[in-house]
Amino acid sequence: MEYVEKKKTRVDDVKRTLMILAASLIMAVNLKSFVRAGGLIPGGFNGLTRLLQETSLLFFGVEPPFSVINFVLNAVPAVLSFRFIGKKFTGYSCLMIVLSSILTDVAPAFSVTTDILLVSVFGGLLNAVAISICLFAGGTSGGTDFIAIFLSEKFGIDSWNYIFAGNVVILVIAGMLFGWEKALYSIIFQFASTQVLQTLYKRYQKQTLLIVTQKPEEVYEAIAEITHHDATLIKGVGCYRKKECNILYSVVGRDEVRKVLNCVKETDPLAFVNTIRTEGLAGRFYQRPND
Repeated sequence: MEYVEKKKTRVDDVKRTLMILAASLIMAVNLKSFVRAGGLIPGGFNGLTRLLQETSLLFFGVEPPFSVINFVLNAVPAVLSFRFIGKKFTGYSCLMIVLSSILTDVAPAFSVTTDILLVSVFGGLLNAVAISICLFAGGTSGGTDFIAIFLSEKFGIDSWNYIFAGNVVILVIAGMLFGWEKALYSIIFQFASTQVLQTLYKRYQKQTLLIVTQKPEEVYEAIAEITHHDATLIKGVGCYRKKECNILYSVVGRDEVRKVLNCVKETDPLAFVNTIRTEGLAGRFYQRPND
């Protein structure tokens, strides 16, 4: 049994490493072929790094390496992540930061299109895909992602839109220095990236379930086994048949909803389920920890 567990862990580590490699490559290609081609400023610390590069080039005539600036900016968030989020998680995140930064410096640049609107939209899409793959691998692309995950896990905040607002501040500075047109297109890049990321990665989003069932104990046990979340049993009366009914109230992660609904259907085919998006949550809520 111990041998099987170790083998499973090694396979999982290889899978996660390959996903980080793929995410790093996509991120680097996007930065060289879309971001630079459109003169855009991407979000997060990558955007701040590009802003510092362009500022240095403008005032001093020298463009420092992308990797050096990115390593320095990510140093403190990486230490905080190691202490408060997870050691293995931070390790994969650092691997992502190192690989994507080095690949951005050494990868050849090529222009896919000269249409800046297409660059903004598809560049944002690729950026979200790279970050999503990294998150599915149990890591992050660093910088503001460290901060977003820390806020999500410690305070239950779906913070991607707040990060988007912070990115807008960076873009305002870029617009004042290098012109407003490209800064505005960079906002389109960021908006596309944020919306696609929220669609692809749902771990930190919450969903409320209201389940009307004749088998409350069995359904609750199924929810608890899948998600480790609790539920509240509410007694009600059906207005049409005037019969007593059981309503289970539970909040789960949006990435868990499909599994829960399938399990509820198997447990009680006659159950009626209403799903409601949860905008905010206070109190104890189980969050699967990062390793």
